[in-house]
Amino acid sequence: MAMRRYLEHFEDLQVVEEPVEDDSFITKKLRENPTTPFLFEDFNGFRVAGNVWATRERIARALDQTPEDLLLKMLDAMKNPADFDVIEEAPVLKNVVEDVNLTESPITKWYPKDGGRYVTSGVVVAELGEKRNMSFHRMMVLDETRLAARVVPRHLYAMWKEAIERGEELKIAVAIGLCPSILLPAGMSVSYETDELRIAAALRLATLGENIGATNIKSGLTVPGYAEYILEGRMIDETAKEGPFVDITGTYDIVRDEPVVVIDRIYHMDDPIFHALLPGGREHYLFMGMPREPQIYDSVKKVVPKVGGVRLTEGGCCWLHGVVSIEKQVEGDQKNAMMAAFAGHPSMKRVVVVDTDIDIYDDRDVEWALATRFQADRGMLKVKGARGSSLDPSAEGTTTKLGLDATKPLGGEGFDKASP
Repeated sequence: MAMRRYLEHFEDLQVVEEPVEDDSFITKKLRENPTTPFLFEDFNGFRVAGNVWATRERIARALDQTPEDLLLKMLDAMKNPADFDVIEEAPVLKNVVEDVNLTESPITKWYPKDGGRYVTSGVVVAELGEKRNMSFHRMMVLDETRLAARVVPRHLYAMWKEAIERGEELKIAVAIGLCPSILLPAGMSVSYETDELRIAAALRLATLGENIGATNIKSGLTVPGYAEYILEGRMIDETAKEGPFVDITGTYDIVRDEPVVVIDRIYHMDDPIFHALLPGGREHYLFMGMPREPQIYDSVKKVVPKVGGVRLTEGGCCWLHGVVSIEKQVEGDQKNAMMAAFAGHPSMKRVVVVDTDIDIYDDRDVEWALATRFQADRGMLKVKGARGSSLDPSAEGTTTKLGLDATKPLGGEGFDKASP
């Protein structure tokens, strides 16, 4: 389903009718109202939406799930990918722009010190031989047809390097304006052989009982057919300076040499809506964090039989801090859960383990568990010199990971909340 179909049903959608020319106006509106969805009807002649998926509940509701159930649906889709339907007359193919000019587009410059205008919601689809990859990448506009893409040394980077070694360019497409059934799999960290587009098909089938509807573009790539925009291009044997950029922590990331992408043509729906994802905002948090939660759950489940849930917290940018609820079978389960959680998401540096009577989606309830069930002299696990996240400005090469045990002692009395 197209992003616009969801926007139409958001009761709290704020529509800005008056023309907007200043990028900072959009940044300011989205920051001041962090969970409110906005539709800017005229940003330099384009329609732009922001804060679309800024709450966990809104994402889950779009897939007809509760947040708790969605985690398990994502895990099942990761383990059991499905075939997707291919449609010939997809809505995104209705309009084709051959005369590409990225400098005259809805792409936004978010903060004054940013290196340039940035595509922030772009999901890159790449194919090399039998391998397909789908992943999020920020992309800085260099000129009318070129972008610099931040590509960490994972799957897309490996595909690009292999293509260059073959003397080829890597065909890619950038999909913008997608539904959560595609956005969530694009943020997952799965094996190199796994096709995230097939995970998306499985997730949508499992939640809404319908397929995602992919389509083919001129280069031969298979892309989401209900995207608002598709930018078709090539990742070439060239790098350019990318950054600085405000990343998930709200602090500036450094300048690096990154691969250059050349955009050859743009496809879009009739009257398209560009998805502008605020760097360091709630959407940014959730589409980085939520796809990692099933992996943490699966990791903890291997060492503790009964796992209630997993949440990467908004206060920790949905990346650095987490909460795991378990039903302890024996003392020590909580510390095994901590170590498994860190293994499941190596970027996390603090995890709180609670009992299943604690609502992990309620920060006050988690803090209550810490206040009444945690003691620092026996409830802390510190792991020094561990690999952490490059996004953590306090880390200096390595980090110290901290696990906090906020569970009740087995058989202990006086730890339960009174109930009427």
